[in-house]
Amino acid sequence: MLEDLLRIIEETAPLPRRYRSALPGDVAELSRLLTAARGERDNGYLSRPNLLSAYLRYFLPWNVFRLSRLFSFAPDLPVLSDGDAVSDLGSGPLTLPIALWITQPELRKKHLEFRCIDTTGAALDAGKQIFAALAGKTWTIKTIKGPLGIPVYGKKAKLTAALNVFNEVYPLKLVSQLRPGGSSGPEHSAAGKAVALLGSLTAEDGSILVMEPGNPQGGAFIASLRAALLTEGRAPLVPCPHAAECPLPGSPGGRGKAKWCHFAFDTEEAPAALHKLSEAAGIPKERATFSFLLAGQINASAPELKQIQINASNPELKRVQINAALPARDILHVRSMSDPFPVPGTGWGRYGCSEKGLILIAGTKPELDPLKPETLLKLPVPVNAKRDTKTGALMLGLNRSC
Repeated sequence: MLEDLLRIIEETAPLPRRYRSALPGDVAELSRLLTAARGERDNGYLSRPNLLSAYLRYFLPWNVFRLSRLFSFAPDLPVLSDGDAVSDLGSGPLTLPIALWITQPELRKKHLEFRCIDTTGAALDAGKQIFAALAGKTWTIKTIKGPLGIPVYGKKAKLTAALNVFNEVYPLKLVSQLRPGGSSGPEHSAAGKAVALLGSLTAEDGSILVMEPGNPQGGAFIASLRAALLTEGRAPLVPCPHAAECPLPGSPGGRGKAKWCHFAFDTEEAPAALHKLSEAAGIPKERATFSFLLAGQINASAPELKQIQINASNPELKRVQINAALPARDILHVRSMSDPFPVPGTGWGRYGCSEKGLILIAGTKPELDPLKPETLLKLPVPVNAKRDTKTGALMLGLNRSC
């Protein structure tokens, strides 16, 4: 359906042939304004036709691709019913509704209301045309032109989303880590301000979804946001397998070498035309990365986590089994978070997240390769479990030898 989306974009926002040769340069310029040259960007930058065209043809489909991977973390993400409302902050060309329509077919027949908020009316109008061509008049789409904090009327949302928004709003120097006993309260941090805004728009039994770039700054902000949400009684649902302190908080402002929570994926499944444009713009996408958090309703604990079963019918995966006979004093839910890498003296490993902190999932490369970066595992902790000498991470294995 990403192929269909590219076709619909061309039909609803046609680009005259005489301007097409300039498109790669416009994509590169927009990328520069969104990253290294943020100070040169004004609030209405997407009102410029060439930059809006670049956004629709490059950033919109890549963001939909990222969201398709994000939504694969949980089959029922997000849980929406007839009559529910969704508030989408910084919606741009309706990225979230488009991604939900493409990736969540079970939602297509439900009566949902989307409040899409953005500072640029041209982007919202373009998104409405694209969504209408893609989905017809299935969902109610309300566009609201204005900054974050503009009044949103009607019942509170069952889902409030902010996708690639807060990195454009708050200076990195304001992104502080929230730790118990810290000198600055959540209300004074960028994350605390974000949570106050998100909470004001969300029903008590609703969820909050935030996605940021998968760089150190994005990961540090998500960790701070998670801490601030916990102070409001909203437990993390995905990707966190626990509600304990984040073992991958990064560093304040994304500085330093501390590990941060993020996920990276190959982009081979993305349309060839999108790859071609990316290469022409000088920003090829071999990997897509993001940091994100889905937090649940107020004062509710995370639902019971279920182990993701590995397809044992595939002979290449048969060895990737958790040995139930392994003597254990505890069972941990561990979210795999990295590509396999060599571990001197041990074999291979992947980093993971658990309530006991950072985990080094140890095994052979053939055992670890089949696991996706986001796989949720249920691993026993041996009585004599060792720790990685480099990171201090608890080492848990997928076979009897670890």
